[in-house]
Amino acid sequence: MIIEKIRELEKLTSYLKEPEKKIINKALDFSQVAHKDQLRKSGDPFITHPVEVAKILTTLKLDASSIVAGLLHDTVEDTKSTINEIENIFGDQISELVQGLTKISKFSLKTNKQKLGENYRKLLLAATEDLRVILIKLADRLHNMRTLEYIDTERKKINTSMETLEVYAPLAQRLGMKEWQDELEDLAFKTINPDARNSIVDRLRYLNSEDENIVDEIRYELKKIFLEEDINCKIDGRMKSPYSIWNKIKKKNISFEQLSDIMAFRIITNSTRECYRCLGIIHRRFPYIQGRFKDFISAPKSNGYRALHTSIMGPKNKKIEIQFRSNVMEQIAGFGVAAHWKYKDPKKIKEKDTKEYQWMHDLLDLMNSSSNQDELIENSKIQIFQDDIYVFTPKGDVIELPKNSTPIDFAYSIHSQVGDKCVAAKINEKLQPLKTILKNGDQIEIITSEESQPSPLWERFAATSKVKSQIRRFFRSKKRVEYVHFGKEILNSFFQKENYELNNSTIEKINSKFNLKDIEDLYELIGSGNLTAVSVIKKIYPEFNFNAPKKFGDSKEKSIKLKGLTAGMSYHLAGCCSPIKGDNIVGIVTAGIGVAVHTVDCETLTSYSDNPERWLNISWDQSNKLNIASNARIGVVLKNQPGSLGKVTTIIAKNNGNISNINFSIRKVDFYEIIIDIEVRDANHLKNIIAALRLVSEVSSLERIKG
Repeated sequence: MIIEKIRELEKLTSYLKEPEKKIINKALDFSQVAHKDQLRKSGDPFITHPVEVAKILTTLKLDASSIVAGLLHDTVEDTKSTINEIENIFGDQISELVQGLTKISKFSLKTNKQKLGENYRKLLLAATEDLRVILIKLADRLHNMRTLEYIDTERKKINTSMETLEVYAPLAQRLGMKEWQDELEDLAFKTINPDARNSIVDRLRYLNSEDENIVDEIRYELKKIFLEEDINCKIDGRMKSPYSIWNKIKKKNISFEQLSDIMAFRIITNSTRECYRCLGIIHRRFPYIQGRFKDFISAPKSNGYRALHTSIMGPKNKKIEIQFRSNVMEQIAGFGVAAHWKYKDPKKIKEKDTKEYQWMHDLLDLMNSSSNQDELIENSKIQIFQDDIYVFTPKGDVIELPKNSTPIDFAYSIHSQVGDKCVAAKINEKLQPLKTILKNGDQIEIITSEESQPSPLWERFAATSKVKSQIRRFFRSKKRVEYVHFGKEILNSFFQKENYELNNSTIEKINSKFNLKDIEDLYELIGSGNLTAVSVIKKIYPEFNFNAPKKFGDSKEKSIKLKGLTAGMSYHLAGCCSPIKGDNIVGIVTAGIGVAVHTVDCETLTSYSDNPERWLNISWDQSNKLNIASNARIGVVLKNQPGSLGKVTTIIAKNNGNISNINFSIRKVDFYEIIIDIEVRDANHLKNIIAALRLVSEVSSLERIKG
């Protein structure tokens, strides 16, 4: 039997060139070997399935790459074959098609029993840039539905059929593939509700037996009427599908006999004016059924669909439904707005715009005639959902995000607490930076920590305004809390050092003098640098004379610890000296900015010598358990010898330093100078690394660079 199927495939691919047929035969051999000893539920060799999928694809006259991908579509998922193997044998283009199909199959399994419907259909379209992946997937589903009877459990059959009705049939409709849509719906309907389908089929069979050529006869009568009125139009007519009839019966809660649209006819005219003219002719000739007339031209549907609908007691005394559309409306309904590809205001649609909605037919024509493979690939790209992407949660739920979204946007879309506690992200099971741009079809897992909080940098690469707003709101709240905490420490420390008591009475005086309702407002002003502790004490004790300390950064002196504060929030590390934990430091209060932390030997401090009231004696909080890394910079002069740089980086790694950047500042024949940025725990950690590097014979000189 398999030989017969292969011969059928060979006949069906006769439209392809000989080199293309050879690639198909090569894929056929590969698939047969890969699926060797595998059987379908029907007992047939597994290879019959990919061959049947390939045969279905030939009905669209698809290119050789699509046929090959159809033959290989299950190899990566169900056999030991790999994408790399397929790429090496068949090239990038075919491997990308197979990879796209494997991705969709993987997610399809994850989304089983999860919400399907509209978002998942969009995901299927957006998960790949190549339309052919979707066509192959539809062909795969069509053959699986044709052989559904061999599935061993009724529950699996029903689940597969439900997924077909909710996802794949509407997808076929969007692609303008009416025949595939009807067959998918009918096969699913046959499984889900066989009794209802059999009943409708029997009724339709009875009607046909009574009047075998009824559809053709009514179409002829209508054509004759319009020719008498000098109107040249196209008339299509058909019996509604069993599934369509079933939906009507359910929706309207009526019996089969009450249906007025078992037969449907479509009148395609040259203009909107002729639509109304044809409608008038029909209503003059035949009685129309009350309540069955709808004007979607003057009042289009929300998706932009336009047409006139009416139901009449028509020729042969049969109830029929008639739709009137212009050529433009027909093309848009078939390939554009009504299929939800893209919305356009119907009032603005012009004749030239219809080409935009015929991309599906144009693409199939291109696949038939194109000799330039690059041109074919370029025209196969789907550019539908340009403003949105669709990604997966680990459980398979589909999340819609704006284009250029990152894991930060994804985390906040799940819940604000997930966003606030986010520390890392896995994209397709691999750890990636939080600023990574997400792609359609990515699966994202957010890793959280109770000790984590948002970073100010997140706002730069968040794509959604809502997320940016949440991050800003978090930092406004957090910044106030830290300013209040820091300001309170500064004021208490200063009062204590100057031997003044900061009691309730003093606080009331301060509030009165500064016209404040709450002492926390004062603390915030001090913490943010808008007020100094000196100015506060002078306000309530005018006789106070401030004597600036002669020395800062002395560990013996009582200092304000940076405890519970966040760098970049209530204080920031000065770029001129780049202090790290363990350095002796001093704080400089700057209005509206807060406190800048400098090393005590920073040259910039001389510019603040005339403002001693702005200086703060501060120190690191050594009890901080959150081992947050600091960035330090060193300058190294190395002998220009093979392996010298490798020795330097190895020493840094052995001493648990993490290199974040290397820059070659000078390169000579006998030496070169490099600038290395290293993440370290504290100043002592950096000293250990520097000491170890100075023992390397290739290192001529080394120093820490501040700023």
